Amino acid sequence: MKNIILAEDHKVIRNGLKMLLQSTNEYKIVFDAGNGQEVLDALEGGLKADLIVSDIGMPVMDGITMTKAFTDRNFQVPVLMMSMFDDESHLYQAIRAGAKGFLSKSVDSDELFFALSRIAIGERYICSALSVKIVDQVMDSVLIPGSGIRDSGFSSREIEILQLIGQGLTNAEMADKLFISRRTVEGHRQSLIDKTGARNTAALMRFAYTNGILN
Repeated sequence: MKNIILAEDHKVIRNGLKMLLQSTNEYKIVFDAGNGQEVLDALEGGLKADLIVSDIGMPVMDGITMTKAFTDRNFQVPVLMMSMFDDESHLYQAIRAGAKGFLSKSVDSDELFFALSRIAIGERYICSALSVKIVDQVMDSVLIPGSGIRDSGFSSREIEILQLIGQGLTNAEMADKLFISRRTVEGHRQSLIDKTGARNTAALMRFAYTNGILN
């Protein structure tokens, strides 16, 4: 079971996230806070956690400032940032601050759990909706040799999944469209990441476009 610190200034959203995460029996909320300063105080007081799920905009201390402060204090807890705004500027601010993941608050529970699972093993994750927006910025980019992204054969189902990811569909929507379980979709998605060596959805989309799988 992973211990999570939850930082969100809106109590209704915070309580909803807390109930959702703990309902899986895979996550335990060890502390919930209304701002970043409360999180810093708790960690300095000795509280231990595996992950932090934080809103980007909070009073007293926002999520960006909080994450930057972790570096100064040498806190090694990975942060998944969440925001009402699914725009690149907030994403880049979060990543530069040291966040390991970024989600729009419009994501469904499947994508939230998938993001947490990737971050928990040391990877990064950017929500699929935002990743699709970023694809246009990397379409003309040339893959750098040795970057870790490698060609590999895909099954017909994996290509279907890749195409649906490119359309911005969530795991739940893909499952409904293909008449398979959400867990199966997640398995195919992980297989694509493993086969390409992509570290996140944006890199996976770049691979697909560059290699002509998507157009």
